[in-house]
Amino acid sequence: MTVYIPTSVDNAAPATHDERSRQRFISAMRRKVLVDLAGDMRQTYDTQVAPAMERNAANQPADAVAIRKAMAERSIYKFYSTSRYKLQEMTWESVRPQVERNIDTMVDMARDVPSPAGGTLALDPSLDIPRYVSELDVHLMPGCFHSEHTHDDIAQGAIYCYGIGVFYGGLPMTTNGGGPGATIANFLRVAHPGFTPRTVVDLGCTTGNNSFPYVEVYPDADVHGIDVGAPMLRYGHARAAAAGKKVHFSQQNAEHLQFEDNSVDLITSTYFLHELPVKTTRDIFKECFRVLKPGGLMIHFELPPRSEVDAYQDFYLDWDAYYNNEPSYAQFRGQSLTDLCSEAGFDPNNYMQQQLFNWGTVPEEQFNACARGEIKAPIILNGGSWFTFGAWK
Repeated sequence: MTVYIPTSVDNAAPATHDERSRQRFISAMRRKVLVDLAGDMRQTYDTQVAPAMERNAANQPADAVAIRKAMAERSIYKFYSTSRYKLQEMTWESVRPQVERNIDTMVDMARDVPSPAGGTLALDPSLDIPRYVSELDVHLMPGCFHSEHTHDDIAQGAIYCYGIGVFYGGLPMTTNGGGPGATIANFLRVAHPGFTPRTVVDLGCTTGNNSFPYVEVYPDADVHGIDVGAPMLRYGHARAAAAGKKVHFSQQNAEHLQFEDNSVDLITSTYFLHELPVKTTRDIFKECFRVLKPGGLMIHFELPPRSEVDAYQDFYLDWDAYYNNEPSYAQFRGQSLTDLCSEAGFDPNNYMQQQLFNWGTVPEEQFNACARGEIKAPIILNGGSWFTFGAWK
């Protein structure tokens, strides 16, 4: 008989045969909906809906809202939307049983894990969880990022981390080594080789997936991952410790950063800002400007703004605003990113934005050429490329 000996929280909750089969089925179905069915939906729009809208629009160009109203009457959109919504719910439900079954073991491991690399964990039980987190199950994930069910709980972190594997498991963005954090870190390495940050802050870090690449690219830097969700941070700390990665996790609200003025070289985030009210984003950018050193960089990964996509892509991206418990999504994408940065104090001349290939999904020479601005990456909505923006102080 094989004895299972867990070595980290990442493999401390093994799935049963039936659970693995269910998760693989959901991943495959997500790919079917987000790639194949989405392609069929676009074809329906191009061949049927768009011509009808042009005939009836008195020469007015279609926008995302008008397209949504027209598509809402189509069976293919109803099928696509219902399927995507249910698969989102099924993603989290497919990993919940294995986490619940093993929660005591996982909590013990996360509590006692040594960190030979020197990473730390600092929690603040008195921190007020902002309403845009506490009042919503963002991404339809029950309990969101912050809920705790037992002492020293890590369940939400485990469900999020295991669920992400199912979420992305059937999509082309999953090439080993890719992802937003790895993409932006390697972009900076290639495009700005003289930039060697000593202090890196990852806002809304969840379980650290996108914090870890900065440890690899900048091994001499102190990398900080901050989040309001204690279960996310406990889980991320345990993962980092087991992997030998030095990351300092701390429970903070990014609207009130616990860093001194002019003390940070690099601030980053990954698909974090669209989950916040735009007013909150403005406050966070002011904090970023305050704590950045002169010559420091604020850089974020986000969905492409409305100004960078065509009307149909705009409609397609805004699905999450209506159905995925991300009510600020569409409003954020409609903002002028240059204005958001300049309002916080950044010089508009120091603003930057770029569409990048996902690190690991194209040959390194092609990625490097894109990072240097020699070629452009097309907007690929299912993870083949990423939009990044920010500003130098």
